[in-house]
Amino acid sequence: MNRLNIFLLIVVMGCALSVVNATNQQRQIFIQLQRAQSQEHQLQQDYAQLQYQQSALSRTSRIEQIATDSLKMQPVTTGRTQYLTLAPGSAAAVDAPVPTPAPPQGAAPTPGRRGGAR
Repeated sequence: MNRLNIFLLIVVMGCALSVVNATNQQRQIFIQLQRAQSQEHQLQQDYAQLQYQQSALSRTSRIEQIATDSLKMQPVTTGRTQYLTLAPGSAAAVDAPVPTPAPPQGAAPTPGRRGGAR
């Protein structure tokens, strides 16, 4: 009977150590989970902030203001629009067809212009 008690005591001690080890592992995993959730929350806040900044930086009014102030650009008007055509003998006209914009309304078509169906 003495041997049986010693064997059972060893088994109980092994089970107790196993429970302590499992509890310790569970605590470590829970701490890692809390850190990951905290990091996720921080990343979500950063992402929302970046989306807000992107929308603020890409506003049309801001882009127009930078174009007029910094780059000295002006809005397009029909009176200042210039249409460029290539001379019939130029190298670019011989090598490849170049799309040209439509002439302004009321203007006569340019003779010898390439384009359209062949």
